[in-house]
Amino acid sequence: MARVVRFYEHGGPEMLRIEHVDVPPPSRGEVQIRVKALGLNRAEALLRAGAYIENPPLPSGLGLEASGRVEAVGDDVSGFSPGDAVSLIPPVSMVRWPAYGELINFPAELVVAHPTSLSWEAAAGVWMAYLTAYGALIDIARLERNDFVVITAASSSVGLAAIQIANKIGATPIAVTRTSAKREALLAAGASHVIALAEEDLADRLREITSHRGVRVVLDPIGGPIFQTLTAAMARGGILIEYGGLSPEATPFPLSSVLAKTLTLRGYLVHEILVDPVRLEEARTFILEGLTSGTLLPIIARSFPFDQIVEAHRFLESNEQFGKIVVTI
Repeated sequence: MARVVRFYEHGGPEMLRIEHVDVPPPSRGEVQIRVKALGLNRAEALLRAGAYIENPPLPSGLGLEASGRVEAVGDDVSGFSPGDAVSLIPPVSMVRWPAYGELINFPAELVVAHPTSLSWEAAAGVWMAYLTAYGALIDIARLERNDFVVITAASSSVGLAAIQIANKIGATPIAVTRTSAKREALLAAGASHVIALAEEDLADRLREITSHRGVRVVLDPIGGPIFQTLTAAMARGGILIEYGGLSPEATPFPLSSVLAKTLTLRGYLVHEILVDPVRLEEARTFILEGLTSGTLLPIIARSFPFDQIVEAHRFLESNEQFGKIVVTI
């Protein structure tokens, strides 16, 4: 028997239950992992609340990221042995492959032998954030040295990963956050500039920072009225990548800026990287090199024990975190 987390109805964090279940041996092509840590993502809160892109039959498990040791391997699996330290690339369906559990089976192609220098907590927080940021900035936007890139919601795990990736290739990351409370932490995390939306004029600051050259790349999970200001500050031929939609307000289409500057506004889900073996392998190579060299390293906001999964989800929804929330087992 192993403990897993499931929910029987949609709602708040209190819907999560820890239960004991029998875990079968790994099937063909699967690896069984004894989990040491879980990485929490907003997608899991959305699934639990009934607002995610998947509509699971209930009761449902959940979870996208974990790290641990290989317990067993199924038939037709090579490259892994019991005891290996591994972490997990998020599956397209967390309903089919839920990660919240002490013992889980995962497709071998989503299992990665991570650098031994990483703690279990850091390893559990790698793949969703860095794959999302890499796919947007490198795979799609082709971010280059000396580019300016605006990163909104910069204190999120994806935002911090994007800052590190921008620095890795020599671009200039401009972090946008709500207030100045996280300014020093963002600068310490590698942001070249920090703009506090509630305290500064975003358009004026972007013009000042770029010396009126404009921003070529914007990475945004918020949407809403900020679209008008962001696109007005972009350079000709620039690209804005939207990977969220957190704003409760309507998102206007900035027609005049799009036309005048021939801008690209691009919706993006990390799934498009996950389902393409060639692009996924390129991303994996880039990220593993960065983890090995130390240019990439997840920032952990807070760690909770497994039996406090409800409290961990409450903290996830507080928007107070700086970096990744993890749960240890």
